[in-house]
Amino acid sequence: MSSSSPVPAEGKRLHWEQLPAHVRLALEQRLDAPVVEAETQKTGFSPGLAARLRLGDGSRVFLKAVSQAANPDSPAMHRREAEVVAALPPAAPVPRLRWVYDQGGWVALCFDDVAGRHPHEPWTEADLGLVVEALRRMSRDLTPSPIATPHTASHAFQAGINGWQVLLRRGEDRLDAWCARHLSRLAELEARAPEASRGETLLHFDTRADNILIDGEHVYVVDWPSARIGADWVDWAAMAPSVAMQGGPDPEALLRMFQVAAPVDDVDSVVCSLAGYFTVRALDPPPPGIPTVRAFQAAQGKVAVEWLRARTRWA
Repeated sequence: MSSSSPVPAEGKRLHWEQLPAHVRLALEQRLDAPVVEAETQKTGFSPGLAARLRLGDGSRVFLKAVSQAANPDSPAMHRREAEVVAALPPAAPVPRLRWVYDQGGWVALCFDDVAGRHPHEPWTEADLGLVVEALRRMSRDLTPSPIATPHTASHAFQAGINGWQVLLRRGEDRLDAWCARHLSRLAELEARAPEASRGETLLHFDTRADNILIDGEHVYVVDWPSARIGADWVDWAAMAPSVAMQGGPDPEALLRMFQVAAPVDDVDSVVCSLAGYFTVRALDPPPPGIPTVRAFQAAQGKVAVEWLRARTRWA
């Protein structure tokens, strides 16, 4: 698999100096020290600030901030992330949330700083081994879910991750020949995913390289606004297309590394839904302030469809 794939790019990222002066002042008051250096993080899709800050007292923090003007959905995602991370147990491999700022249409989250890096691209065997073991351990620690939440994987697959059904209803004519030929079968298989994904594990539900930090032998999983309760293997299946796209093993090989024991039909239905989600989203216009996300989804969709073809063996 080629490593020359679309990756989350800096794009619309804000720099510390670009925040409104009154927001910078308010945040420095919460930090109880002036910001003397801000290192903007280049990966990820948020149109807001994501920066490692060095403060006047020598300490460091990680700060992410976004305004409703940049993207109307992003502030709610930051609020949701704050709720989830604040409730996670100490064993969870997540930087500690220090505080939340939520005023005047701006939402900012302050975390402990992690001097880590994202997995190498292409993925290396060493990075993959660390990440797989960390995600398996995290899954055990978050089963049953330590958080009571109505957000479930089952509901997500029923209400939003159902691209083949969407395309079938609207008579989409931009599909490749295999997808077009099997669209009705894809929609039928996808419809089984809500039941197949039921479980009691708290899932990150957006696991990919730009949401993972490696610091020596320690792995941290960041960006938790999409967290849901479901079957543990759903996170691993959802991660597989991005790993393959970025130079790692093919999705089936990655799933074997996680030793997934779910019924084949259940995995097929979830893989089908993931392929449909990436395919239909790639056809949509980009959301406000996030211009690079559709290319990233299209690349994942291509891998996911090929994975599904291999699993179903439909001609």
